[in-house]
Amino acid sequence: MGDKYPCLAARLVLDGYAVASVNYRLSQDAPFPAQIEDCKAAVRWLRAHAAENAIDPQRFAAWGSSAGGHLVALLGTTGKTKTFDVGNFLAVSSSVQVVVNFFGPSDLLSMGKMGRATGGMDHDSAASPESQLLGGPVQERAALARQASPTTHVQAGAPPFLIVHGDADPVVALGQSKLLDEKLRAAGNSSVLYVVKGGGHGLRFGPDVTKTVNDFLRTHLHPATK
Repeated sequence: MGDKYPCLAARLVLDGYAVASVNYRLSQDAPFPAQIEDCKAAVRWLRAHAAENAIDPQRFAAWGSSAGGHLVALLGTTGKTKTFDVGNFLAVSSSVQVVVNFFGPSDLLSMGKMGRATGGMDHDSAASPESQLLGGPVQERAALARQASPTTHVQAGAPPFLIVHGDADPVVALGQSKLLDEKLRAAGNSSVLYVVKGGGHGLRFGPDVTKTVNDFLRTHLHPATK
């Protein structure tokens, strides 16, 4: 919504996590890839300043929903490359060790077809959020759309993913998360797709979802204990 507050993950500080909420440039201010460049810059800054903030630079999770889900998926799938690293602290890694993706777009070129099939948004329209992100209609900017799609960048060695999506989402079709989950697992990565029965675009997500996220983060971020 254009501001880092309120933060979906803020409650996690009560469980001992450090939480940073990231602002990034929106499409009306700058086209892609400004958004992922900003997110990667934030990760590098946090890692470069880990000691003074008493955080563990080797245990970073990225969690986002919708547009934020798209960006954390890109963080997770491009962690082994420098494609979107620009700005300060370039010697520091922008990788993350865990990704929690709530109903984020994963393949921009297929979103229009999926949306029409489910009676949802026409993502190929020049007025769609994805077209605005790319600076023009998605299908007319196919190369940039592929670059902006997390599925394009999937390779072995990605961090564990938890993907949460409602099966009644009218904005981003469930098929987007299914596609990303399939590609991640096909490349040998760990991915869990949690489908919320009757869930909309972040609506009707109950306590089971909260528990699933908590358990996932605990499994992958907590240090091994003897």
